Amino acid sequence: MKKNVTVIGAGSWGTALASVLADNGHHVTIWVRDPKLADQINTKHVNEKYLPDVELSTHIVASTDLESAVTGKPIVLLAVPSHAMRQICRQLVPFLDPEVLLIHATKGFELESLKRMSEVIMEEVPVAISSRLAVLSGPSHAEEVVLRQPTTVVIASESGESMLRSQDLLMNANFRVYTNPDLVGAEIAGALKNIIALGAGMSDGLGYGDNAKAALLTRGLAEISRLGMKLGAMPPTFAGLAGVGDLIATCTSKHSRNWRAGYLLGQGKELDDVLEHMGMVVEGVRTTNAAFALARREGVDMPITTVLYGILFEGKDPRQGVEELMRRGKTFEMSYLDPNGA
Repeated sequence: MKKNVTVIGAGSWGTALASVLADNGHHVTIWVRDPKLADQINTKHVNEKYLPDVELSTHIVASTDLESAVTGKPIVLLAVPSHAMRQICRQLVPFLDPEVLLIHATKGFELESLKRMSEVIMEEVPVAISSRLAVLSGPSHAEEVVLRQPTTVVIASESGESMLRSQDLLMNANFRVYTNPDLVGAEIAGALKNIIALGAGMSDGLGYGDNAKAALLTRGLAEISRLGMKLGAMPPTFAGLAGVGDLIATCTSKHSRNWRAGYLLGQGKELDDVLEHMGMVVEGVRTTNAAFALARREGVDMPITTVLYGILFEGKDPRQGVEELMRRGKTFEMSYLDPNGA
């Protein structure tokens, strides 16, 4: 059944998801801040800044008017940077239908509060709406999704009905959607993998080989799992699409902006210069800051995150950071099962 869906955010991910929805026959409105981008989407059917050389469906209509874009819409999908989530939700609330299904596809934490995106959303929207909230996560580069290359993701929610509605809304022959009741785990895994992707890019930028990257991904997953379980996540989630699946895709792909940022840092570039060069949000930088603070608050040892925090924010040399990790004391590999292990 065709639905009227609004996507909030016209970056690469929001635009790719709008394309999936249009492929499924839904009427899609995409809310855009920039009038020039809105005109480009509506007249030329392209998003040249974020997804160049890709023709968009004529069933995607861009709007700069938030009220008209959201009012009366039964489904709203949020695809905005983590630092903008709270402000956007506050702007949305007056226009949301009381029965709206709210889905978010943002991977990160609010730096000031250290809260997950669902926690931020739940603080800003009415309780009845927050009870239907779902999160979309998993290995899904926008550049591949918009080209209809095979992609498999996961929808997580504490509401079984919301999971199934979201699955039906998005799933097609190119975009397979699984369900998972572990909303906490899906969010934590999706956010923290960006930290490890920065490290993977640095490793490549430093000229290290496959051995180093394999160790980084494996021990990185152990860190993600430790913090996730301490915060209430279910262990199997980290072995699934939101966990190891997203970790592999983000740490090994040329499409990953976190990997690209890490690569430039590994080559000796300064963080400010790297972020300016990227021209897009690199969530892993903010997430490293948040995860470092979360780990200290929760008493969870996260050595890779700690080293990356030192490189990003304390001027530590990347090679020195690698040496520190390699010279750490002996430990048991399965220590990820212990929230306080390392």
